[in-house]
Amino acid sequence: MIDFTISIYKKMLIQLLKQGYHFQPFNEFLLSPKNKVVVMRHDVDRLPKNALLMAKLESELDIKSSFYFRIIKSSNHPVIINAIKELGHEIGYHYEDLNIAKGNKQKAIKYFKANLAYFRKFYPVNTICMHGSPMGKWDNRLLWNDYKYKDFGIIGEPYFDVDYNKLFYLTDTGRKWNNSISNIRDKVPSRFNFSINSTHHIIQLISQNKLPNQIMFSCHPQRWSNPNIKWIIELLAQSLKNPIKKIIIKKSVRYLKHQI
Repeated sequence: MIDFTISIYKKMLIQLLKQGYHFQPFNEFLLSPKNKVVVMRHDVDRLPKNALLMAKLESELDIKSSFYFRIIKSSNHPVIINAIKELGHEIGYHYEDLNIAKGNKQKAIKYFKANLAYFRKFYPVNTICMHGSPMGKWDNRLLWNDYKYKDFGIIGEPYFDVDYNKLFYLTDTGRKWNNSISNIRDKVPSRFNFSINSTHHIIQLISQNKLPNQIMFSCHPQRWSNPNIKWIIELLAQSLKNPIKKIIIKKSVRYLKHQI
């Protein structure tokens, strides 16, 4: 069954609304969380046009989400960032400064400060989210072993400031839902234990009222489009990347255990 299309994404959003879920951007959730709520987080790794498509769809449904942009060209598209902001969504910084600085934390914090200032030209950014950098050597979160992001006016980072025993986390990393086999760093400790087969399965669980009252989705826009050549390319690319991630995963797990 075809998955990760815009039409299926829309069906999921509509089903969440039907079941009485509210939607809050991450910064709003941190300050005043609703009891039955979805935090829709978009990590714009690349293909920002897909992000704009999702932002427009959500706006039509009166949904406000959070979009985290990388500093690199494949993500950083000023016109699209501004357009998404104008639709009322939150803009955040999808930071990867430690990898850009090749592990040099002094350089990395300078990059972080400059890049944060850049994105604040579009939006008063007050939340950030690390980019997993699956092919990179360094976990970008390690920067905060030596520095404090709250010193830069940041109120939250999803990998540090959320209790995932209360908030159910769903990520499409690896083009599957909560797929630990091909997921290197986009993981959180949680008491929830759902085996999710597909977006269709998520819709079914929502309709049966079987999901928790508070949910965070991590959706990567490059994985979501209408069925076309780009959709097929993304499917094939992810199929090739996942085996490589499996090789990296064992080394990454050992590294994280010693560093975090």
